[in-house]
Amino acid sequence: MKLYKNGHVLENGNFVRKDILVDNGMIKKIAPDIECDCETVDVSGKRIIPALIDIHTHGANGTDFNLASLEEMRGLIEFYRSRGVGTVLPTVMTDEDGVMKKQLSLIKELAEEYPEVKGIHLEGPFLAPEYSGAMPPRLLQKASYEKFLEYQEASGGLIKLVTVSPEVPGALEFIKQASAAGIVVSLGHSGADYETAMAAIEAGAKSFTHTLNAMKHLTQHAPNIVGAAYLSYNYIEVICDGRHVHPKVVKFLLKVKGLDKFIAVTDSMMAAGLGDGRFKLGKNDVTVIDGDAKITGTKTRAGSTLLADICLKNFLNFTGLSLEEGIKTMTENPARLLGIFHITGSLEEGKLAEMIII
Repeated sequence: MKLYKNGHVLENGNFVRKDILVDNGMIKKIAPDIECDCETVDVSGKRIIPALIDIHTHGANGTDFNLASLEEMRGLIEFYRSRGVGTVLPTVMTDEDGVMKKQLSLIKELAEEYPEVKGIHLEGPFLAPEYSGAMPPRLLQKASYEKFLEYQEASGGLIKLVTVSPEVPGALEFIKQASAAGIVVSLGHSGADYETAMAAIEAGAKSFTHTLNAMKHLTQHAPNIVGAAYLSYNYIEVICDGRHVHPKVVKFLLKVKGLDKFIAVTDSMMAAGLGDGRFKLGKNDVTVIDGDAKITGTKTRAGSTLLADICLKNFLNFTGLSLEEGIKTMTENPARLLGIFHITGSLEEGKLAEMIII
């Protein structure tokens, strides 16, 4: 067991002076003045917060989940740890079937070694070509639950989140089947009209992927899929790098959706944590200039160079919220979306001791 003494623990949106007793990776007790004949760490003057959760990341520090070996993935998880990440959903993007299945199977092995990997985010291939973004259009498919089960088998059942465009053929039936199986469906890469998007929500979709990016926007005559994001009770992902979404628009989205439905994500690619240069995102060649990643020779953004801790810092700066208010966008909110808030996402007795001392 290990006892953390005299810290200021984040509880219910406030920092409170308490001790934390950890036993075998679990929070055994949180209380003032715990006594224990065990290893003791004095954290006087420091704050203890939940570790961050990133549900949308393609890689960082020179590694891409669509391209990496198992050894490279191990190094990437260590890098995430160094940035305060306690839960990550490696995001596998649209690619050749064989590549996707191979990488999913490698992430399955990775998860057996690293408890940070609590699931996989499958971004595609059931996406609309008109809003493909960095997804290779020729590899996009109509929505098929049977095909999804092939990917799920390769992952060992680890796919917990899948992004789908609600207007692609078969999407609504797919969403019903996936949702019934406990998979979180997120809507994205889409030009769907409002009615189609709301039908997808009725079918079980629970969130929106990188809201406002690769997505048809609201107009005064047509609310479209973005209007459904605003008016529904679904969660929204937002890339908080200040490039994908203007800082003032981040603040607008927070006002529209409320703090409880906002999830900050990095959507990072392998250049995150490195300087400018030439990189890969799946099958794409990517050029990073001044930290801005774009498919080489185009104006299309290809993920971000954002790191999780900077993502949270940006969100707080953009919105004016305090750490104790805004941290839930990368802790409690994604944990609730994924159905894992009973084990992580806050500092409570009986939960995993996934925490950061700052």
